[in-house]
Amino acid sequence: MNSATPTPANPPTWQCVLVCWGTKYPVTLINHLIERIAAHSRSVPRFVLICDEPKAGLLPFVQTSIFPPFYMQKPFKSVGCQAKLAMFEDGVLPQDLPVVYIDLDTVVMGDMGEAVGFMKDQDTVLMLQSAIIPFGRIGRAIWRATKGRKYARGNSSVVVFHPARCTYVAQRFRELYERHPDFGFRPMVADERFISWAAQPHMERIPKSFAVKFPNEFMFHLPGWLYVKALLPWVRARREKLAAITLCGLDIKPEKLLALRDAEVIADNKDRKLVWSTRVMGSSKQKIIDFYRDIIPLSS
Repeated sequence: MNSATPTPANPPTWQCVLVCWGTKYPVTLINHLIERIAAHSRSVPRFVLICDEPKAGLLPFVQTSIFPPFYMQKPFKSVGCQAKLAMFEDGVLPQDLPVVYIDLDTVVMGDMGEAVGFMKDQDTVLMLQSAIIPFGRIGRAIWRATKGRKYARGNSSVVVFHPARCTYVAQRFRELYERHPDFGFRPMVADERFISWAAQPHMERIPKSFAVKFPNEFMFHLPGWLYVKALLPWVRARREKLAAITLCGLDIKPEKLLALRDAEVIADNKDRKLVWSTRVMGSSKQKIIDFYRDIIPLSS
């Protein structure tokens, strides 16, 4: 395992940013995620946790940055998670290195630092694709043609950006919140929508061969399609290369996954089915088990 603390001879080339408020995620899980990120990183990053208060027991090499009070307003800590936009606020993060932000409900299986290499330039902002309109030229053309009403949207479980070039995201949100405290301006209803809208001229997608959302990759309304999908050689090859699987928006939590019997089928609140089987999920099933086995007791 790599040392989690960069040395003067091997200074960090990127920073890994995590966000936590409240008590949903215990420090043991945060530490575990940080250790796994460090273990898979060729270049160990600077770790920064943006939090609402100091975290007792946090690994000593992790820097903490306390949320500006503006982002701790109750409406920002609800389902829209607008509090996460604090990572774009001037002064919250060091501005010398690019950032890979990672949600705490993410299974890390590879080098997250490789995501920095997907940036076209320092203005690029990368997220997981989550809507029909694609990031890139098509999304930007639609965004311009509709004067911002339609645009490509991403999921903010993994976000890549340079903090020195993206403070405008937080500034724009503050300005619009003064005018729309009820979130009446549609892009403000969720952090990922707002990032996508505000940074649309520079948005690009994180490749599906690098990171995926668990529900999109391993769940579907018709379980039969999951078996067919698992047979596709390009899908199997892509899954083997995954660096991260995020359990974002999943009401089926890790402790429930690890308690499932082999080949058991369950559904989430959107009636998307999961077949908990190596035949369907390939090596990803065991990698998820291995990731959580040290912090979640396995069923007998």
